[in-house]
Amino acid sequence: MTELNGKVVEISESKFRIIGCDNQDSEKINRKSITYWEDVWRRFKSNKVAVGAVILLVTIILFTIIGPMISGYDFQKMDSSIKNQPPSAQHWFGTDDVGRDLFSRVSIGGRVSIAIGISCAAIVIVIGAIYGGISGYLGGVVDDIMMRIVEIIGSIPYLILVILISLILGKGMIPLIIAMTITAWGGTARMVRGQVLQIKEQDFVLAERCLGASTARIITKHLLPNTLGLILVQVSFQVPGFIFGEAFLSYIGLGVQPPDTSWGALASAAQENLMFYPYQLFFPCLFIALTMLSFSLIGDGLTDALDPKLRQ
Repeated sequence: MTELNGKVVEISESKFRIIGCDNQDSEKINRKSITYWEDVWRRFKSNKVAVGAVILLVTIILFTIIGPMISGYDFQKMDSSIKNQPPSAQHWFGTDDVGRDLFSRVSIGGRVSIAIGISCAAIVIVIGAIYGGISGYLGGVVDDIMMRIVEIIGSIPYLILVILISLILGKGMIPLIIAMTITAWGGTARMVRGQVLQIKEQDFVLAERCLGASTARIITKHLLPNTLGLILVQVSFQVPGFIFGEAFLSYIGLGVQPPDTSWGALASAAQENLMFYPYQLFFPCLFIALTMLSFSLIGDGLTDALDPKLRQ
């Protein structure tokens, strides 16, 4: 009931008409309700560059898996009669200075390089996330001590550490992974700690603490899952860094050793023949660059997709 021009007028739903849509559709929800991760996936798919990077990375991984089967050559088999041949129908990437097929060697080397990159990134993320989560949650004196330890570890010269570990444990994949990850987790620990310091003061964490939840439960069930977006972005940027690190160490003779090979080892072996047979260096360097580019573009896409400021 309302008063209009001195008269009492009864207002009911029948006196109004919805303009711009049918009455039958007026109660329908215009946009489907989706979860946070569904929204992240929707925005990631809309990034054409990131999707293209995923396709390129999958193609490279498939090449490393089925490459030797396609070529039909053993990557270790030497044949002096066909050494230093340029790319041809028989040897698509040519042959090296001892007559080994470069197509199969590049594909096998890619397995090693990508496996080292992913393994190192996984180790760094696990150690850094746990260490940074504990440090950020406990805070106070414990946080100060743990961060000083990270600073001390991070101040150790990287190359000297790699040389010492190679002298103690020898050369190979396992010593290389240990050498590359023993100090690299510090940066991840700092970022996770900063994220945890912000999250731990929010209401849902305080409520969990009041209900008597243990520190381990709060860290594993609430704090670390809420830093998952940051961790995913870190992984996408860590992997190319470790692939390049492995390539550099193999290039200077501190990485993967024969009979195993990697993209860095192939580049190191090809440098002596660069002036006469540049294709021997071109193909491993090309795959290193494409793999690093793919991971970097995927990381950029994840950063945009996980940014809450960009949600529509």
